[in-house]
Amino acid sequence: MTTPFLGPNGGPRCTWSGAAPEFLAYHDTEWGFPVGDDQRLFEKLSLEGFQSGLSWRTILAKRENFRSAFAAFEIPAVARFDQHDVERLLGDAGIIRHRGKIEAVINNARQAENLIEREGSLAAFVWRYEPDTGDLAEPQTASTSPASVALSKDLKKRGWKFVGPTTVFAFMQAMGLINDHARDCTIRPEVQQSREEFHRPGQAAPGPDRTGPRQ
Repeated sequence: MTTPFLGPNGGPRCTWSGAAPEFLAYHDTEWGFPVGDDQRLFEKLSLEGFQSGLSWRTILAKRENFRSAFAAFEIPAVARFDQHDVERLLGDAGIIRHRGKIEAVINNARQAENLIEREGSLAAFVWRYEPDTGDLAEPQTASTSPASVALSKDLKKRGWKFVGPTTVFAFMQAMGLINDHARDCTIRPEVQQSREEFHRPGQAAPGPDRTGPRQ
């Protein structure tokens, strides 16, 4: 077990939340809370793709710029981006100017539209890959999982790009498909409660659909 970071209220947090000033709020209010909104899920998959080879701190610092550049990650809007948009984005110093990653987001928006047409929603598709709790390793000891490998393979088969198993695992951690907060992290019980109350997309379930704070 890693030594916890103590937050302002003295409560232990996941160690990584103390690595940069902007991480604490992200850790406490976003990371791990379950999300069932297609736009938010698409945004996170896109940002995780941009993170490949970089740090999450870099992406988090530029997140609002990414949202502005990519039409708030509205899937139909991004799917209509063309070569002029690619050139516009390559000239935008507020984001990561990587042609392959930019083109991947546009491609993935188009694939997301196809997936939504067939499956009903991106959320319903993604949440099918929520692993059983018994399949999970000790928190924050893995960078991939059988579920992330399977989801990555399925997305790639459907034409998605920059969705390798490590990228998908980070997405699953952040979007609450698993609770990967450290065992002694004060936020872990909050995430667990949110997961218990969460209405899995595509499944009939009583109770409120609590998707956690806006990411």
